[in-house]
Amino acid sequence: MSKSEATTRTALVLDDQGIAHLRLTRPDKMNALDPAMIAALISAGEKLVAMAGLRAVVVSGEGRAFCAGLDLAAIAGGSALSEDLVARSHGNANRFQQLAMQFRKLPVPVIAAVHGVCYGGGLQIAAGADLRVVAPDTRLAVMELKWGIVPDMGHFTLWRGLVRSDALRELTYSAREFTGTEAQALGFATHVDPDPLTRAMAIAREIAARNPDAIRAAKRLFAMSAEAHEDAILLAESTEQAKLLGSSNQTEAVRSAMEGRRPKFED
Repeated sequence: MSKSEATTRTALVLDDQGIAHLRLTRPDKMNALDPAMIAALISAGEKLVAMAGLRAVVVSGEGRAFCAGLDLAAIAGGSALSEDLVARSHGNANRFQQLAMQFRKLPVPVIAAVHGVCYGGGLQIAAGADLRVVAPDTRLAVMELKWGIVPDMGHFTLWRGLVRSDALRELTYSAREFTGTEAQALGFATHVDPDPLTRAMAIAREIAARNPDAIRAAKRLFAMSAEAHEDAILLAESTEQAKLLGSSNQTEAVRSAMEGRRPKFED
């Protein structure tokens, strides 16, 4: 059975394949990040970490946009601007950084389905996903310099290795808008598709049909390989593989493939 939870800013549904769909639900404001949206997204991330049977996550926005970034008027009207940004309230991140970093830290793959507008903080949230499916006419921007600030929700770590350094610098310094088609050429988008949500869900179903232990092991390896030395990466690969070989889910992956049926994995 599917399970669902909703707030005034987000909706979270887990289907019977283990795919969680997290939707930003403030369409009248193009899903801009006000304090309530920030709190709802962090709460959703905490629920995802503890969710039994989770195989993959798709993040999307309702209405005309994925996320228009920070709602500056709402943020300025609250206490957020006086918050101690240097304090580490969520592991190695502050509360704003957690909005994006929580998706990179989830144990399962996360796919962002991006359409309409994806500015500033919205683009950094998309950066936290493992994959991004973007509509060709999406309007994207590293918007922060327009307001005299810098991107500070993981931008400088999450895009490393994806976007060419000089291109990332130009877009950060200029705050200019670019399209979904250009985003793929630059490395911001994994796929460009006129129906990003349908494509993202199809990818999530492919992931959900694989050995969940191996998927989680692969995500751990990607996470540690970003910083680790070659020797540590090679040892980590061997360690993860040794745990998988002969396990019940690995055996089921082989049997189901040979028998041409859908696998039945254990949590």
